[in-house]
Amino acid sequence: MRVMGVDPGLTRCGVGVVEGTPGRRLHLVHVSVVRTAPGDDIAQRLLGIETGIEALVDELRPDAVAVERVFAQHNVRTVMGTAQAAGIALLIAARRGLPVALHTPSEAKAAVTGNGRADKAQVTRMVTRLLSLEVAPKPADAADALALAICHVWRGGAQQRLASAQRSRIEEAARAERDRLAARSRGGSSE
Repeated sequence: MRVMGVDPGLTRCGVGVVEGTPGRRLHLVHVSVVRTAPGDDIAQRLLGIETGIEALVDELRPDAVAVERVFAQHNVRTVMGTAQAAGIALLIAARRGLPVALHTPSEAKAAVTGNGRADKAQVTRMVTRLLSLEVAPKPADAADALALAICHVWRGGAQQRLASAQRSRIEEAARAERDRLAARSRGGSSE
């Protein structure tokens, strides 16, 4: 499974792509940061983030996208910008029909370090070790994006199987209801 992790932000939006399956060695596919200038108009900044992520999705062709769930911060401007950048990533994935998952920072930290309260240095160290990298990904936004992707490979596979099973049950129930209505319209009642 190839997963793109996105650590949303208006100034620095981390993007990391890993490939692997639960219980197997993970491989780095790509890591970068999409940057926008703080002084630019918000619409232009969001367009820059969209253009950057869109190009990476088209080039790297992930099977799923994992985005950091935005949580309330004391600085409303920061949380708004982060939420807007997260929305861009979600929209890009949805346009392409890619499964999307939201993971909290604590989930990603726990997945890679075993501690949901790990600091950025611990996350970066473990991401570097898990992906067998010679050099740590920088800045922290890049390492966080990789942590999200790793988290999704390890945890998201089970979540996707459950969601798929639920979709199958829903589709089967819808099919049964259509058959029941079709039989009813032909004059035979199946009630």
